[in-house]
Amino acid sequence: MENLRKDWSEIKSNDSWSIFKIMAEFVEGYDKMAKAGPCISIFGSARTKTDQHYYTQTVELAEKIAKAGYGVITGGGPGIMEAGNKGAKQGGGTSVGLNIDLPFEQFHNQYIDRDHYLEFDYFFVRKVVFVKYAQAFVIMPGGFGTLDEFFEAITLIQTRKIAKRPIVLFGSAFWQGLFDWVKNVQLAEGLISESDLDLFKVTDSTDEALQFIEDFFRSHALSPNF
Repeated sequence: MENLRKDWSEIKSNDSWSIFKIMAEFVEGYDKMAKAGPCISIFGSARTKTDQHYYTQTVELAEKIAKAGYGVITGGGPGIMEAGNKGAKQGGGTSVGLNIDLPFEQFHNQYIDRDHYLEFDYFFVRKVVFVKYAQAFVIMPGGFGTLDEFFEAITLIQTRKIAKRPIVLFGSAFWQGLFDWVKNVQLAEGLISESDLDLFKVTDSTDEALQFIEDFFRSHALSPNF
């Protein structure tokens, strides 16, 4: 027990020093993203292959977003993230990659602007940077990480911790089961409000996705979220 207490004391001491590394990630992230201009975050699976239709649709949508004057922020890796950065490049827009150091699967893609590439050790710092500078969120099909990013964004909007922003869920066949459960269970049991269902739009059209975002900003200002 004495050794355990000693080891725990050393761990706590090391944890205190890690605050400086966390601060450094925030400072670099804020500094680079403040120069990127208004951007839209695209979330989705790192495992999506280049020949799958969601990859192709993400490239198409990101290109349209770029041509409309927005930059594109992705997690900087392969799959949907690569597709988002590729579309941004093709559309002549800013292509941002917020990469994360993982023991598997994550490497940065070739379509990120050199001066808009960041690498993080901490997921929570990365998510703050994602949310702070995104004018809208496009959620493509993905796994646990994608769901985490979606629910983080919608929770912050629902609780008014950030300003309302457009949220697009792309791929109705993929998302339908989840939102049947949201309506039939969460809403039915009074755990969310009817108005919460208006915080997002489900679509299969890249034109409709962009139009939803553009319509929102006809009456809302572009600005960082906090």
